[in-house]
Amino acid sequence: MTDTVLELRDVHVFYGNIEALKGISLEVRRGECVTLIGSNGAGKTTTLRAIAGLNRPRSGTISLEGRPIHSLPAHAIVALGVSQAPEGRHVFPAMSVRENLEMGAFTRKGSTSDDFDRIYSLFPVLSERAKQAAGTLSGGEQQMLAIGRALMAHPKVLLLDEPSLGVSPVLTQRIYETLRQINEQGTTILLVEQNANMALDLADRGYVLETGTIVLADATDTLRSSPDVRRAYLGES
Repeated sequence: MTDTVLELRDVHVFYGNIEALKGISLEVRRGECVTLIGSNGAGKTTTLRAIAGLNRPRSGTISLEGRPIHSLPAHAIVALGVSQAPEGRHVFPAMSVRENLEMGAFTRKGSTSDDFDRIYSLFPVLSERAKQAAGTLSGGEQQMLAIGRALMAHPKVLLLDEPSLGVSPVLTQRIYETLRQINEQGTTILLVEQNANMALDLADRGYVLETGTIVLADATDTLRSSPDVRRAYLGES
């Protein structure tokens, strides 16, 4: 059995007549954390949305454990093992924290008590706020909830879109420490993150996207030493 869990091959995605992804190919292996870095508009979120079934590729293939998923509806892709914590979090604001977590497990059968224990262990504040409306949480707490909700589905691949966006530096650090723990526990992660320093610290490998095209792909240590990456994404001259 191949170690490749998720594979994109020559994927093209359009918004009307505008080509957002211009034939990208990438893979994520079991147990890895892989990051996509690039400037705004490079196609990072579009890539995640294509994987999740929200933007249908015009051509190319997306496979999960060798099974093509690019023509499946989004709910079927979740059921097969792809969960996303989307950009902007998108929690259900009027529902409680616990109810939001329950929504993450809607494709599953059987008891979820152990899953709640795990999420509350990873994010203790969610246990403290379990009965509180999700809309009353801080941005960082809502991000924790979005990640916890995605984990409730027992994903084979966890898609994370800008987990530091709108989150205080202190809570961002805490979230990234927890993401490292989640990855070390065996969850495979594909991470999109504007903060390239944090993304490269967490990930094993990375892809650099520019205007819908992958221009670099390598181990994160190698990417970090690239003059182009240092200048464009790490704020170094």
